[in-house]
Amino acid sequence: MIEIRIHGRGGQGVVLASEILAEATHKAGKYAQSLATYSPERRGSPVQAFIRIDEKFINIRSQIYEPDCILILDRVLLEDTEDLIKGLKSGGWLIINADDIGKNLKLFTNYKVAIVDASRIAAKHNLITSSMPIVNTSILGAFSKATKILDLKPILEAIRESVPAKHEENVKAAQDAFKEVKFYGKKN
Repeated sequence: MIEIRIHGRGGQGVVLASEILAEATHKAGKYAQSLATYSPERRGSPVQAFIRIDEKFINIRSQIYEPDCILILDRVLLEDTEDLIKGLKSGGWLIINADDIGKNLKLFTNYKVAIVDASRIAAKHNLITSSMPIVNTSILGAFSKATKILDLKPILEAIRESVPAKHEENVKAAQDAFKEVKFYGKKN
């Protein structure tokens, strides 16, 4: 079983990202489970979502404490890096929305790291609210390229079916992130 934890803020599409991954997993012929936890529900507050992917039916119903992969949608969350990556398995994936990880790279020596400037890509495709870019589909493109857990095709299909608006802009954002992702850390 592959376990993924997604960190972001309300309004960035964290929950929808987990739902898109679940739908893409079903399209790929596997089982998935998606759930989320919220702080007081308001735009900008911390949000976590969890997804499990397996070849067989998933019975577990809990948060994920030792993920194989962590997606970080808000680069500001990196200020509390140690808590953010808590439980990530050695050799696991970190997919980070950032243009550079600078000083944080030394904290990631036991992990495979991929970064993509999902905020810039979202803005390029006009996927932005009055307060922040909606980076969920961009980060999913980077996730596909980095981890190879799911091909891009079922993710794009799930994006077209799941996002409430700007379907093709979201698809293009995922495709751009797939092409632009950069790799660091352990041998990828």
